[in-house]
Amino acid sequence: MTGEIIGMEDMMAIYEVTDRFEIDRETISVPLEKAGDGSVTANEDGSIEIVAPVSMPIRDWQPTLEDGIQGLGFSLGDDGEPWD
Repeated sequence: MTGEIIGMEDMMAIYEVTDRFEIDRETISVPLEKAGDGSVTANEDGSIEIVAPVSMPIRDWQPTLEDGIQGLGFSLGDDGEPWD
C-alpha cells in the first residue's frame, strides 16, 4: 500500500452513517487504503463496499456517503435524520 490508510476515526464516521440506515456492520467492507473521492458500491452477495476518500476529510464526505447508500436503495431507519 502506498496511499493513505483509514483510521479508527474514519471507521467510526462511516459507521455513524451506515448505522442510521440500520445496515448490519457484518455486511460492510471497507478497504484499508483510501482512494480518490471515495465510493459506495453494492456487491452481488448483498454486501456493501465503502472506500473512504483521500481527497477530503471523512466528516466532510458523510453527506456523500449517505447519498450513495440511498442510491443503492437503502432508507434511513426510524431514528435516522438527514445530514445538513
